[in-house]
Amino acid sequence: MKIAVLGAGLVGLASAHALADEGHSVVIIDREGPAAGASRGNAGWLAHTDIDPIAHPKMLRQVPKFLSDPLGPLAIRREYVLPILPWLVRLLIASRPANLARSIDALIGLQSLAMPAWTQLSARLGMEKMIHRRGGLFAFQSHDDFRTALPHFKRQEAAGIRVEYLDGPEVRQMEPALTDAIAGAAFFPDAAHVSDPYLVTMALYEAARARNIDFLQASVKAIDLDRGVTVRFEGRDPMAFDRVVVAMGAWSKPIAATVGDHIPLDTERGYNISFPGSTRYLNRPVSFQGSGFVGTPLDTGLRLGGAVELAGLKLPPNHARTRALYKKAERFIRDLPSFDQGTVWMGFRPSIPDSLPVIGHSLKSPLVVHAFGHGHYGLTQSAATARLVADLIAGRHPPIDLSSFSPQRF
Repeated sequence: MKIAVLGAGLVGLASAHALADEGHSVVIIDREGPAAGASRGNAGWLAHTDIDPIAHPKMLRQVPKFLSDPLGPLAIRREYVLPILPWLVRLLIASRPANLARSIDALIGLQSLAMPAWTQLSARLGMEKMIHRRGGLFAFQSHDDFRTALPHFKRQEAAGIRVEYLDGPEVRQMEPALTDAIAGAAFFPDAAHVSDPYLVTMALYEAARARNIDFLQASVKAIDLDRGVTVRFEGRDPMAFDRVVVAMGAWSKPIAATVGDHIPLDTERGYNISFPGSTRYLNRPVSFQGSGFVGTPLDTGLRLGGAVELAGLKLPPNHARTRALYKKAERFIRDLPSFDQGTVWMGFRPSIPDSLPVIGHSLKSPLVVHAFGHGHYGLTQSAATARLVADLIAGRHPPIDLSSFSPQRF
């Protein structure tokens, strides 16, 4: 079959490889090029050990505190309060106990596929050295904060996720650059990170081109279903395909709507600062709990990133948030380079209120498969999502129940 994959980020590129593995002729279509969106500058974690949706009472209880600080871990831009309200209402609904339990079960299922899928994909493409399996730390400033989070860690253990508990000296033995402001941590030995998310995405793209997967730079306008499935573009002739995969990340919503799927997709803006060449600070990723940011030791240098800003796709970035994030990091990491030595970035996480991506056939046609809305886990879940996309197109039963990811669940 001739298949169009709309989107040249991690999910789209991984899907293109999964479909080419099955003998399909694949064309990747993107308005800018590979790694132009969130795949370029994310934190680089393969966070398959995370099982809590963002719509969790633990997070919601902190919202008033977060919103009192416009530069804190969570902010809503004043201009975007009204547009984001329907999404926030769905977030509250998703946090109800029964809905939350379903989301956690579904997230556990998808996360369980993540590392095996990445292991298979990286081996297939000779990218094994781009995945670092050194675990990850969730660090706390006080023993009270740690005790508050303990039930969450116990749920992870109950799901078969390995967790080790460390006191402050043990954390600093593992990560000497961390200061005495860290009182303890939970260590996840099976967590992993990548060499650099941009380099990984480009490696997937270059491997795709090497195996004759085509690339077309074009702006998609709509998908027509009048006769088969046709992709319409801005400023160029339409193209017909046997199947289409929508994997356009934060830009997927209007395209999905053209085939009858009205998805409550919005964006959580993430900010970061990277220090090229600064590779001596951390040995493994560290999440600084309560402060809303993470540090990742990429091969290219230290990256500090995180926080959530709800502000849509059009408002300009507010890098005062990045500077505030950096100021927090100075308290926890010794002898950081100056802010001015870093490179700032902002990207759009494509997020669904229940924290589950959309993976499934379009309402109007089985010829269209959606694969977007991965929120904080696009890198983590991309290879697994690609295998599920291939299963759907082949008509196979996938290894997990996809009803919780259906485009029609809303």
